[in-house]
Amino acid sequence: MTRILFVCHGNICRSPMAEFVMKDLVRKAGLEAQFHIESAATSTEEIGNPVYPPARRKLAEHGIDCAGKTARQLANADYDQFDLLIGMDQANLRNMHRICGGDFAGKLHLLMDYTDRPGDVADPWYTGDFETTWRDVLAGCEDLLRAVTEERL
Repeated sequence: MTRILFVCHGNICRSPMAEFVMKDLVRKAGLEAQFHIESAATSTEEIGNPVYPPARRKLAEHGIDCAGKTARQLANADYDQFDLLIGMDQANLRNMHRICGGDFAGKLHLLMDYTDRPGDVADPWYTGDFETTWRDVLAGCEDLLRAVTEERL
C-alpha cells in the first residue's frame, strides 16, 4: 500500500483539494485498496476547521465530496507513517523538514515537481484563484499517480 500525505499551510485549501482529487483519481482507476491518502497543515491556525468553502465548491463542481474533512497539523510521526509527504510550495517544504526533523529517507516532495511545470501551487487563500489551483492540483495528482503506479511495474 502506498501512503500519501498532502501538506499545505492551513489544510483547508490546497492540501485537502489534493487529498480528495487523488482519492477520486485512485477510485476511478480501481486502485483504492492500494492507497491511503490524507492531508495535513504545517501551521496550527486552522486545526479543526472544515475545508474552506470556495475550495469545497471547486471540488463539488467536479463531483468530488470532501464532507467531514477537518484540518489537522503535520506531526513528526507522520514521516514514519507515510511513504510520500507532498507539499504545495517551498515554504511548506521548509516547514515539513523542520517538523519531520529532516528528510533522511527522501519522502518530502513538492506536488508540481511531478509535472513538467515544477514549482509552487499558488495559495488560493491569498490569490482568490481557485480555478488555477484546481488545474495545478489536478495535473500534479495525475502525474503523481502515474509516477507511483509506473514505479510499481
